[in-house]
Amino acid sequence: MNELTEFLIRCRMTGMVSNQIMLKITKISINSASLETEACYFLKETFGFEKYNQFLLLLGHEPEKLPAAINYLDEEYPQLLRTIYNPPALLFFSGKIALLKTDCIAIVGAREATNYSYRCIGGLVPRLVNRYTIVSGLAKGVDSWAHQHTLKNNGQTIAVTACGLDLVYPQENLDLQDQIMNNGLVISEYPPQTKAQRFHFPQRNRIIAGLSQKVIITEARKRSGALITTDLALENNREVMAIPGPIDRSLSVGCNRLIEEGATPLINFNNV
Repeated sequence: MNELTEFLIRCRMTGMVSNQIMLKITKISINSASLETEACYFLKETFGFEKYNQFLLLLGHEPEKLPAAINYLDEEYPQLLRTIYNPPALLFFSGKIALLKTDCIAIVGAREATNYSYRCIGGLVPRLVNRYTIVSGLAKGVDSWAHQHTLKNNGQTIAVTACGLDLVYPQENLDLQDQIMNNGLVISEYPPQTKAQRFHFPQRNRIIAGLSQKVIITEARKRSGALITTDLALENNREVMAIPGPIDRSLSVGCNRLIEEGATPLINFNNV
């Protein structure tokens, strides 16, 4: 672990340093003769006297062992992820970090998805695992099924979580998260002991979209977190593929709207 990664981890664990500030520290580090001195000067200017002193107190509470992480400048960091708006300056990880440099495809959809999604994922994944690492968000429903089918078919999978890697959300996915840590990769931009908050999920979705060359969506309501992922994918020039569904079902509205707006309709799974 290099000096920049260690300093960013310590900053992040104070709970006071945002991702955008860490990106600025990363930029400072490129031509820095004394990273911590120059970064602290920048933080003092950014925070002001009182907040900076509070930061210094928290910075001093360093754990005995720092969690595994990579920073934006590390060789292991995927180039595709660097191209998105506000890329994560720091990624905590558990598992096979080399998977970040493989060709990735995301599978996302509703938490309360139906058996239609389950059957579609079961048909899709065997056709994908020899070419792509499957990325999803370890949520209920589509995310879990995407990870499970990938493991079942001896494929590689990356789970992007919205909490610290020492926690599990949802709790029912404890065993699945352990399986992915042992056989794939689990990543998060949030440090240990960080509980999942509502605003973390859109932030997590930008990483899912940023890692992936393509995003497949199976089922989604009119307003859905999965649609946030596809919107972010489109903003970053990723191909979005949507599985059409019956027009009288609420869980088909999101996918059908995407197709109406120009997403690729995924009708033949052999064409992915």
